[in-house]
Amino acid sequence: MSPTAPSSAPHRLDDSRPFLPVRIAVLTVSDTRSLAEDRSGDTLVSLIEAAGHQVAHRSILRDEPDAIEAQLRAWCAQSDVDVIIATGGTGVTGRDLTPEAFKRVMEKEIEGFGELFRWISYKTIGTSTMQSRALGGLAQGTYMFALPGSTGACKDAWNEILIWQLDNRHRPCNLVELMPRLTER
Repeated sequence: MSPTAPSSAPHRLDDSRPFLPVRIAVLTVSDTRSLAEDRSGDTLVSLIEAAGHQVAHRSILRDEPDAIEAQLRAWCAQSDVDVIIATGGTGVTGRDLTPEAFKRVMEKEIEGFGELFRWISYKTIGTSTMQSRALGGLAQGTYMFALPGSTGACKDAWNEILIWQLDNRHRPCNLVELMPRLTER
């Protein structure tokens, strides 16, 4: 399924290229949610599948940095995971520790992701976006993105950034076409 570009955004798909689905693991970080109550995780799964990608794994963990780190490392080591998207634990309270766990695992940070996410989020929630510590990075050839735990944030990140960068047909460039070279030294 081809995404539809917002009229104000400079998105262009090269339809002469075949779509390449990526395998995405979804992690919800929450001290209170179960799978039955995981609206943000459900939102991500729906958006990922609607775009033609595969949900390779899904998990819910408490906001415990050691457990988050272990899950991230396990998924990064698996050949069936190209991308990890986490939702939750990116705020500023004492229990919001997802960015700390991500930074333990990341080899490279993709600073532009967090900057762009907050710029997009500002249009919706104004200055409250400064409370988001959303971030993106890379470890062992696997892309990693940490999003806030709201369904709105998940939709904004997916519809405005990730759907485009995880589509190999997106021009002028995208993250998928870099995948074969991510582990080069």
